Amino acid sequence: MKDYLKVGTITQPFGIKGEMKVYPHTDDPSRFKKIKKVYIPDKESYKEMEIESAKMALPLVILKFKGIETPEAGREYRQKDIYVCREDAAPLKEGEYYFADIVGMEVVDDTGLKRGRITDIFRTGANDVYEITSDDGSSFLLPAIKPCILNVDMDKNLMTVHILEGLLD
Repeated sequence: MKDYLKVGTITQPFGIKGEMKVYPHTDDPSRFKKIKKVYIPDKESYKEMEIESAKMALPLVILKFKGIETPEAGREYRQKDIYVCREDAAPLKEGEYYFADIVGMEVVDDTGLKRGRITDIFRTGANDVYEITSDDGSSFLLPAIKPCILNVDMDKNLMTVHILEGLLD
C-alpha cells in the first residue's frame, strides 16, 4: 500500500496573499480544514507544506501555505498534486477504500474472465465509476455500485465484478 494518498491538485494562485486554488480529490472537501500538513512531490521525495488556513469555494478549496506570501511564490506549485500521509488520512468505513489502493487493481468478472485493471476513478455524484483498461488497451466504465462490485480482495489486489447486461454494448 502507498504511504501517501493524493487529496488534491493545486490549480493556480488565488488573490494577492499567496493563497492557492486546489481541486480536491476527496469525497469531503471540508476535511482540508482539519489537515495541518500536506506533501508535494519533490524530485525523489516529498516536500512537507504546512497549511495555515483552508476556505471552501466549492468545487475548489482555497489553501494558504506557510511561507508562500505572494502569487509569484505560489506559481511554482501550479498543477502539483498534494498528498497526506496514510496515517493522517480520514478513517474508512466498512467497504470503503482509498482511491490509491483501488487504482491498479486487477479486475475479473464473476465468470473468472480477466477484464483488466482499474486505471481511473470518476466521481459522478451518484456513485463512483471505475475505468477498467484491458491488456489490449481497450477500456470500459463500470459503476461502483453493489450489484457490480462483488468482492474486493486487498491482499490479492483483486476485484471481482458483475458486468450488467448492455454495459459493454
